[in-house]
Amino acid sequence: MDIENKINEWQEKVYKTWVAKRAERKKIFRTPSGIEVSPLYTPLDVKGDYMDKIGLPGEYPFTRGIYPNMYRGRIWTIRQYAGFGSADDTNKRFRSLLAAGQTGLSMAFDLPTQLGLDPDHILAMSEVGVVGVSMFHWKEMDRVMDQIPLDKVSTSMTINATAMELVSMYAATAESRGISAKVLDGTVQNDILKEYIARKNFIYQPEPSMRYAIDVIEYAAKNMPKWHPISISGYHIREAGADAPLEVAFTLADGIEYVKQTAERGIPVDEFASHLSFFFAGYTNVFEEVAKFRAARRMWAKIMKERFNAKKPDSLMLRFHTQTGGAELTAQQPEINIVRTTLQALAAVMGGTQSLHVNSYDEALSLPSEKAAKIAIRVQQIIAHESGAVDTVDPLAGSYYIEWLTDQIEERAWKIIDTIDSMGGMLKAISAGYPQSQIAESAYRIQQMIETGEMVKVGVNMYYEPDWVGTTEVFRVKPEVRDTVMERLKRYRSERDEMKVRDSLNELRRMAENNDVNLFPYMYNAIKAGATVGETSKTLREIWGEYKEPIIF
Repeated sequence: MDIENKINEWQEKVYKTWVAKRAERKKIFRTPSGIEVSPLYTPLDVKGDYMDKIGLPGEYPFTRGIYPNMYRGRIWTIRQYAGFGSADDTNKRFRSLLAAGQTGLSMAFDLPTQLGLDPDHILAMSEVGVVGVSMFHWKEMDRVMDQIPLDKVSTSMTINATAMELVSMYAATAESRGISAKVLDGTVQNDILKEYIARKNFIYQPEPSMRYAIDVIEYAAKNMPKWHPISISGYHIREAGADAPLEVAFTLADGIEYVKQTAERGIPVDEFASHLSFFFAGYTNVFEEVAKFRAARRMWAKIMKERFNAKKPDSLMLRFHTQTGGAELTAQQPEINIVRTTLQALAAVMGGTQSLHVNSYDEALSLPSEKAAKIAIRVQQIIAHESGAVDTVDPLAGSYYIEWLTDQIEERAWKIIDTIDSMGGMLKAISAGYPQSQIAESAYRIQQMIETGEMVKVGVNMYYEPDWVGTTEVFRVKPEVRDTVMERLKRYRSERDEMKVRDSLNELRRMAENNDVNLFPYMYNAIKAGATVGETSKTLREIWGEYKEPIIF
C-alpha cells in the first residue's frame, strides 16, 4: 500500500474514530500567525527538490544555516542588551555582564539620545538615562567603554536617527586610544525604515533619512571593514504587533530598499552585502519561530542572487541577531517569564542565529535588575552547554511539520513583498501607510485571540492568580543621574574650542545641502571637535526638517 492510501486509511479508521470518542481541545489549531495546523504531517507535505529548497548548511540557499558546522565550531555571540543612567552606570553593568560570561556588548540609549536632543533640552527633562544610557558627547562614550578593549570586543548599538553620531563617537573614542577604525568590530542598527513602520523614533523626512543611513553603509564599506553598518530589524515590527510572515516580509523588503539605494551609489553589491546584518524577534511558539528563521534565510539568499546578481557566497548569507520577545513577557507572575525566554532562545538557536539577547524576566516591570540580567545569560549558557541543541546543525530539519511550516511562512511573505514591489518599493509603501496598516490589523487579531482565550497566556487569561503578591525586585534609575549628566554636559562645553565646533557644524550644514557628498567624515569631524548629539541633529533639522507622521486608520 502506498503512503497516500495508508494515510487516508489511518485518518478514516484510526484518527476520526479516536476523536469521535475523545474530543480534541480545539476545533481548529493555529499558530500565533493564524496558520492552521493539521494533526499530522508526512512526506506528502514536503514539496520540491531537497537540494533546491533545503540543501546543506553553508551552501545556497542557506536554509540549514550559513556556516557548515554552525555551533559545533563556536556558539553564538551572547550579547545582552543593556544601558541606563549615566555612562558610569552602564559601564558598571557592562563589566558585570562580561564577568558573567557575556561575549559581546549591546548598548541601549535613552530617548533624548535616540531623538537627537541634549540632556538640557526641555523635552529631555524626564527621560535622561531612563530607558538607556545618556550619550550626548564622545567623551561619554569613552566613559561607557572604560576598561573595555575596543579592539577586542564586539559592540552593538541600537540607534537609528542618530546612528552616524554614535558610530562617530565610538570611532573617536578608539582614535583617542590609538586604535584604528579599521579594527573596530560591531554593529549599528541604523535602520530608519522600520522606525517609520513600527518603532517611531525618527527625526527627519524619509528621503534625507535614507541618504543618512546609506552614507553610514557606504562609509563603513570603505573605511571600517569589520563593522556592520546596519542591522535591518524585524524585531520592532514584530513587537508592534506583526505576525511572523509580516515580520519576515517587511524586514526583507526594507533590506531590498537599502541594497538598491546603496548599489545606486555605484558600490558593487559584493563589496558591501556581506556587512549587512539583520535582527529578528524570538517568540514562544518554537516551531513557528524556527520555520520563520529558516524561511527568511532562504528568501534573502534568493533575493541577493536573483534580484541583485550577487556572486560571492558571503553576499547571499542572512546574518542575524535575535532578541527574545519583550511583548510576550507578563507582569503577572513575572518569574515564569524565565520559561518563556528559554523557549524563545531555544527557537533562535535551533533556527540558526548568530547572536542572541535573552530578555530578563522582570522587563515587564522595569529595566532589568543585575540579578535578572545574570539569569538571562545563564539561560543562554544552559542551552549552549546542556540542551544538546548545538551538537548538530539545524536539528529540526527534515521534520515534516517544520519543512511544511517553513514553506507556509515563505509563501505568505513572498505575497507581501510582491505587493510592496507593485507599490514601487518600501519607501512608497510606507508613504501609503501599507505596512503600518497591516501591522495594526495583525496586532488587533492577536489581541482578539488573547481576549477570547484562543491564544493562552499563562498567568493572564489562564491560571491567573488574583491573590498573587509580587516579590520581584524592581530596578529604578537613580534620580540624581540627570544632575550628574547635566554637570558633565556643562563641563564639556566649557572645555571645548567653540570656534572649532562652530566651523565643523557649519561645514556639516553645507554638506547636508549637497546630496552628492557622504556626510560621515563631516559628522565625525564635528563629533571630534566636541559637538553634542543635540547640536549635530539641530543642524540637520534646519536643512531637512522634521517628519510628521500621517494618521493611519
